[in-house]
Amino acid sequence: QVQLVESGGGLVQPGGSLRLSCAASGFTLDYAIGWFRRAPGKEREVISCISSLGGSTYYTDSVKGRFTISRDNDKRTLYLQMNSLKPEDTAVYYCARLKFCSQGRGAGAVSSWGQGTQVTVSS
Repeated sequence: QVQLVESGGGLVQPGGSLRLSCAASGFTLDYAIGWFRRAPGKEREVISCISSLGGSTYYTDSVKGRFTISRDNDKRTLYLQMNSLKPEDTAVYYCARLKFCSQGRGAGAVSSWGQGTQVTVSS
C-alpha cells in the first residue's frame, strides 16, 4: 500500500524558515516525487519535484532561490527546505509520487498523494 506522510508544517513569521518532510512507504523509490500546494481559494499547483536519484530538479518561478528540494532514499524521505517565507506561501503542502520530473518538463502525472500539511506564514 502506497503511503506518503507529510510533516513539518506550522506557523512561521514572514522571512522565517520551515523544513517539510515526506515519509514514503509501500513502493520502490525508482519514482520521481514532488511537492504541491493549495492556497486558500486557489487551485493546487506544483512547486517542486525531484527525479528518482536526485539528479534532476524542478522549481516553479515563485519559489526559485528560496526553496530547496532533496531526498534521502536510504531514509525513504523527501524534504522541502523553505526559506524567506512570505504570506503568499500560506497553503496546504502535499507530497506526491510522480511519473517523472525534469527541469525542462516539470512534474509528470501524479500517481499517489499524501494527506497534506498546513503551512501558515503570518506575523
